[in-house]
Amino acid sequence: MNALPSNPAADEIPTFAIVGHPNKGKSSLVATLAHDSDVQISAQSGTTEFNQTFPMSVDGEVLYQLTDTPGFQRARQVWDWLQKNSSSVADRAQTVRNFVEQHRDNTLFTAECELLRPLTEGAGILYVVDGSVPYGNEYDAEMEILRWTGQPSMALINQIHDSDFHEEWESALSQYFRIVRRFNAQLADFDRQLGLLSGFSELNENWRDRLLTAVNLLRRRREGQRTASAMVIAELIHQAMTCQIDTELPDQENDSDSVAKTLRQELQNSIVQMESNARQDIERLYHFDRLDAEEDTLSLDHNQLFSATSWEMFGLAKDQLLVAGAVGGAATGGIVDIATGGGSLMLGTGIGAIVGGVSAFLSEQKMFQSTLRKTGLGNDRLTVGPIESVNFPYVLLGRALNHVSVIEGRTHARQDVLRIQGEESRKWQQLSSMVKPLGALFADIKKQKLSRAESGRQLSTLILEILKNERSGSGE
Repeated sequence: MNALPSNPAADEIPTFAIVGHPNKGKSSLVATLAHDSDVQISAQSGTTEFNQTFPMSVDGEVLYQLTDTPGFQRARQVWDWLQKNSSSVADRAQTVRNFVEQHRDNTLFTAECELLRPLTEGAGILYVVDGSVPYGNEYDAEMEILRWTGQPSMALINQIHDSDFHEEWESALSQYFRIVRRFNAQLADFDRQLGLLSGFSELNENWRDRLLTAVNLLRRRREGQRTASAMVIAELIHQAMTCQIDTELPDQENDSDSVAKTLRQELQNSIVQMESNARQDIERLYHFDRLDAEEDTLSLDHNQLFSATSWEMFGLAKDQLLVAGAVGGAATGGIVDIATGGGSLMLGTGIGAIVGGVSAFLSEQKMFQSTLRKTGLGNDRLTVGPIESVNFPYVLLGRALNHVSVIEGRTHARQDVLRIQGEESRKWQQLSSMVKPLGALFADIKKQKLSRAESGRQLSTLILEILKNERSGSGE
């Protein structure tokens, strides 16, 4: 694949002007295709008053640009002027340029001059309509004006509400545009986004190679984002599995059980924060720098990481626990699921059935390994951690995979609060087939047989394989 020019001239960069009626999803389309959450999106008409151009860049190279334009306000009047001032088909594009030049200071046509200006300068057209409202002849003037510019164009039917009039829209739009597609900027997945670029490359021969190169570079960037996410998850799991907290017992008579309980809570809080930090790192990888998330999910309030729902949803099934425990070297009589006997980590017997009839439970104290060590300097030191549960790293992994899946499926046009639904985690069936290699690796991490760098390399490789296999298996 040929690399892009290091400093392409401005006229070599494919530029798309997003045009149409106000409030038809133009700004949402820009945000999605530019992967830019800073694009201002509002349900209020007239939010975009002047053109704003947003570049789509990879590694500092601008692949294409998207210009968000105001909506048509007086299309019929503009169309009337154009017809009166054109003498033949050959002068139509020039007539549009003449209109912009002559009316650029006329406040009546501010919106039309703004949206037409990039077209007179060579921008391609992405015409956006709302497929949930009926087609009307008031759109004829808009489409005639756009056709007169002579620029390559594509029409997109955006389904804003539940009503569906896309068939009549397709019939009308196909008379003006070579390519007509249904495209919801709020929901379009990554492949559909790239499909638009591939489609537009067929309309403009001068942009073909550059747009196809852009598609390949964006795919490569997505692979890089996924690889980097796997590394972040691997680091999270290593940190959480080896995390310990200790303190000096100031008094021999001090209640070590009380101190241990405090340390257990501190350890739990530390792991919750680790997961939160890892999620933010992954969101930044996908260019979600200021994602608004509902606190009781993403921020892991109320001890969600250690809740019964988390263990049941994201951890291993009972038969898988037996395999994982055996691979990890656990004693046959001590392989249990993570149900606890009480305290702040009480999970209850609903998911606490013991594997193979084993009757031992991990109490809160046993869940967190505690060590009292004589220092020889007068005071003892109490260490809590790491977490003993066989299931614990699988919970972290399942939750992390679910988070990556949600982030990858979210467009930058969405401004709603991020809510990760727990049931989505059930699709990670690849975890079941990788219990043995994961179990062996988790056991080595727990016993500190591997350096952080080596465990990160091995674990991120397995995580990336899970991500790839799951997507290929689902047809993505």
